[in-house]
Amino acid sequence: MHPPTRTTPVAPALPQARGPLSDELITALRDGTEIDSAALRRTAVDEADPFGDDVQLALYVAYELHYVGFADVDDDREWDPGILGLRRDLERIFLDAVHANVDTEEASPGQTRTGQTSAEQLMADLSVEPVHGDGLSYRLRDDGTWQQFRDLFALRSLYHLKEADPHAWAIPRLRGTAKAAFVAVEFDEFGAGRGESVHQELFADLMVAADLDPGYLAYLDRAPAWALTPVNLMSCFGLHRSMRGATVGHFAATEITSSPGSQRLLTGLERLDAPEPCKYFYREHVEADAVHEQVLRRDVLGALVSEEPELEDDVIFGIRGFLFVEDAFEAGLTAAWKAGPVLAGVASVAV
Repeated sequence: MHPPTRTTPVAPALPQARGPLSDELITALRDGTEIDSAALRRTAVDEADPFGDDVQLALYVAYELHYVGFADVDDDREWDPGILGLRRDLERIFLDAVHANVDTEEASPGQTRTGQTSAEQLMADLSVEPVHGDGLSYRLRDDGTWQQFRDLFALRSLYHLKEADPHAWAIPRLRGTAKAAFVAVEFDEFGAGRGESVHQELFADLMVAADLDPGYLAYLDRAPAWALTPVNLMSCFGLHRSMRGATVGHFAATEITSSPGSQRLLTGLERLDAPEPCKYFYREHVEADAVHEQVLRRDVLGALVSEEPELEDDVIFGIRGFLFVEDAFEAGLTAAWKAGPVLAGVASVAV
């Protein structure tokens, strides 16, 4: 058994603001004050870039209040009406922008809103791996450097150190077979009853082995908007009962693409003779997520759409939303590497 190196995450410090909206929120949390005028806030939101640093950081901070939280911030701010109002306004422009990028033409009678493709067909399409892919995991498998892998680890830590938590919000909103199967997959993500096997802990071990800071949200200040957006989308879906179908679609897409992608990253790490905890994390996902794919397609997604067919549009949106933000992450990281390593020289902090 791989030895654990982590315990309960320590609440991180608040990050540095990146614009007027994140500044308003972070200042209110730091000083214990109220959010300013709602009318002024809505004007600033409407003028903001929904995929920009200011909006994405403000959303990440607002969502984090429902997870570990921040040092010296009262836990009761999780339900602060002003913060929730700001988050609602940010979610409005964020979801509108995602919809604008993934929706197709309006459906005619008998079709889903997102077109003729069913959720099951989308899952089947995702299950077919191209013979010669050119995505990020393919490039890292064949030519990735150790520094590029470290960049990936640091930026993905914004999700993996809370892995499976965003999707877990959906559990009390599901029923019957869909709920039972969803919980079975999450049970594996959370270590199947073994604290040292929780995937969040395995990723912290990976961070230490890669000479990176394993602290919770240690790289938040260095993560560009495109690295925050994938986490924000799943948090947004998970925290809204009305988006439970999107959460199921997102989770299914996550798991169905995880096993082959993890295998490619594992192959690249083996090529570089990377530390064993780094390889172990991806080896675990190759094995576990191959099983999760079938459970989610048949017993979660299938049962949900059968029992609540009106949610299929949302399931499809969750799948396509996942693909959209993941493509943006890959494009952002690839573009950043053209200027050199993203996190060159960043070393570990003692645990």
